[in-house]
Amino acid sequence: MGMKQKLKKFFPWPLRYIYRKLHALPEDFPTLAAFLFKPTVFPLSFLDRLRLVYKCYRVSFSVDCPHMESEILQVMQAIFATNATTKGVIVEAGSFKGGSTAKLSAAAHLSGRKFVVFDSFEGIPEHNEKHTKNIFGGDAYFPPGSYAGSLNEVKTAVKRFGVLPVCEFKKGWFEDTMPAFKEPVIAAYVDVDLESSTKTCLEYLYPLLVKGGVLFSQDGHLPWVIDLINDKKLWQHIGGEKPTIIGLGKKKLVLIKK
Repeated sequence: MGMKQKLKKFFPWPLRYIYRKLHALPEDFPTLAAFLFKPTVFPLSFLDRLRLVYKCYRVSFSVDCPHMESEILQVMQAIFATNATTKGVIVEAGSFKGGSTAKLSAAAHLSGRKFVVFDSFEGIPEHNEKHTKNIFGGDAYFPPGSYAGSLNEVKTAVKRFGVLPVCEFKKGWFEDTMPAFKEPVIAAYVDVDLESSTKTCLEYLYPLLVKGGVLFSQDGHLPWVIDLINDKKLWQHIGGEKPTIIGLGKKKLVLIKK
């Protein structure tokens, strides 16, 4: 039995969950405090903010969530930084088991916006990309079929913890589902792991961002995604100059501002 299996055997999930969250608290705390107390463009009560924070931790306890709470809270901050009169939807690309979907659906509901979720619901697609390590030295392998969550799994998570009626699910590979999507977007959260999938999301979602909108990539620690986002030719292809990019090559969550 490996060390990881031994830890799981002798330390039940509640204890491991508490350890993980306490370990992450120094990094999460500044964003958590800002989310709770910093004024937002969209009117949001302290109680609403507190409920969203609680929901984030509650969902992570019950659903496999690879992200940190501070990362999702940053996406929520962008949602509530947009004026209520600005037309636009919220988008997620890559929902895995529905943890981030449940969290963001609650923010979408409070902001009065539709939440559009793109995913194959079959895991990582077939690809020929060569992956090894992330910038922190950890393993970064994404074989086809990994990180799969069925549409039913995701809907169940959202129904249990989030707000299912605000969600619209686009099932299929991104290159098949995104070209027909034309709605304005105030915030997009992209967690897709592959260079090819990230490129498709940037090509079709970034042009739809409203002025001041933000596209978040959860893959800013992956060398192949860093090279892609840094490529001026990509942005010329998309139709403009390279935008403001925050966190690339330093953190997992990257902000691309329009």
